[in-house]
Parts: sequence; structure tokens; C-alpha cells
Amino acid sequence: MRSFSEVPAARLPGLCLCLLIVAATTPAKAQIAAPPKQPSPAQDRCLALARDHDPAAPLLHQARFELASLKPYQVRLTYHGHSTFTIESPKGVTASTDYNDYVRPSATPVIATMNVAHSTHYTDTPDPGIRHVLRGWNPDGDAAAIHDLTVEDLRVRNVPTNIRSGYTVSSRRYGNSIFVFEVAGFCIAHLGHLHHTLTTQQLAQIGQMDIVLVPVDGSYTLDMAGTLEVLSAMKARTVIPMHWFSGFSLGVFMEAVKTEFEVVEHPDSSIVFSRDQMPAKPRLLIMPPGG
Repeated sequence: MRSFSEVPAARLPGLCLCLLIVAATTPAKAQIAAPPKQPSPAQDRCLALARDHDPAAPLLHQARFELASLKPYQVRLTYHGHSTFTIESPKGVTASTDYNDYVRPSATPVIATMNVAHSTHYTDTPDPGIRHVLRGWNPDGDAAAIHDLTVEDLRVRNVPTNIRSGYTVSSRRYGNSIFVFEVAGFCIAHLGHLHHTLTTQQLAQIGQMDIVLVPVDGSYTLDMAGTLEVLSAMKARTVIPMHWFSGFSLGVFMEAVKTEFEVVEHPDSSIVFSRDQMPAKPRLLIMPPGG
């Protein structure tokens, strides 16, 4: 097994037509208690969407990135590499995920989230210009870190999950967070360093997502079978893979989901999603790192 070195991946290679699907192992099941605080379903747009949305109705459409102002029903997503994305709202509020010392956006975000206390997923020295730094674990003990922050037209909240013992400097229980971003009518989930499948309670706390950012390395995070189980349960219309270390590992995942998702390779590291145009079927959107 190769030594663990989480660094930005090389340029995305072409689709490999001769990939071997690795044998799926039994996914680890979640064993987690309810966090001490839950978002109010009556006030939560993503949870309301989960109640009211017709699962047969598509929600999203891939749009080419343009350096222009966003309309009220649009959101811009930029992939910097590894597990770091920047989400931009119509009012210009930005949130960067898994902000760390290795992969950083060129522009300072308004909000920085750090899902797990692992060296390529967090930093103790964030840019001082960041107004809000949200850590997905509690450095003071086993209690869950709970966030629910709204800046202008962007809301960020989290759902804690567990991590495997000894993997990070944080505690095993509640050591990772799934961050949910609500913006321009979209619900976007960043699964972070997910190590187990999700309980019914956790899925209810997350709500119905439009876009899911999912780690697909298949070993350091959740295995292939567990990842497919999570995506099936979340029923997102767009899935964007992250946390891949080679074209092979990414290709294995692409091959595994191609019967359920239309596989689309986007040429740019940034994309604008618009709710006024909708895809015909769920899609796996491959984005090259950059930005």
C-alpha cells in the first residue's frame, strides 16, 4: 500500500476504457448519537425541499463558467483541488471548503470550512482576512461542533459524523462534519472525510441535496460500496467527485456509477449552476482542479 500523501492531483486524464472495478467491501455502518442541536425543519429550505420535492423532477443544469455577475438563481462553484472548492453566491459571498495549507483559493473567502482535523483538510493559520472559520470538529472534547451561519444570501450548517480511531488529531466521535451550503435555491453538501454510511437521522438532518461533493479515493475515506450507498440514499441530481489521487481511482468510481449517472467531463475548474435550466437525468460532473 502506498504511503499516505494527500496532495493535489495531476491534470485529469481521459476516460480509461479498460478499468478494473475493485471488489466492494462491506461498508462500515454509522454508530453515532444525535448531535445536541438540530436545524429547525420549519425554517430550513433544504429540509423543506426534501419534504416537497418530486424526486422525478430534475433540478440542475450544467452551465459554462463565465466571468459575470450571478443571477439570483445561480451559484458558482470552483474546484481548487483535493477537497477544496469555493462556492460563490449571487451577492458575492464566498465559502471555501477544507481550507488548508496545501490547496488554497487565490482569493480570500468570506467563510472557510474545515471538515476534519487532518493536515490537508485544515490549518491552524488561516488567512486573517477570512471573517468566519468553521471547524467541523470540537478540539476541546467529544462533543459535536455545531454551526449554523448565515452571511447575506449564503447559509452554512453542518451535520457531524465519526472518523476512524487514530486517523486525525481530533477525537474519534464527531471528528468530521458534512457541511451544507444553502444558496440561490440550491442545497450543496460537502461530505468531507466521510468514514461511514449515514443513518436515517443524519440523512434527515442533511435534507435533500441538489449537489453532493463526494470523496472517491475508496480507502482513506469510505470504501466504494459505502460511497455508492450514501449517494443512493442522498438522491442528489449532481455529484462531483473529489479527494482522488490518480486517474485510476477516479476512473474506477466513474465506471461504478455510469449506469446511474450521466458522466460529464467539464473542461474548466469553475462552473455556474442555474435553476432555470434542468438536466434530463442525474449526472456525475468531473471537474479538473485549478482556479
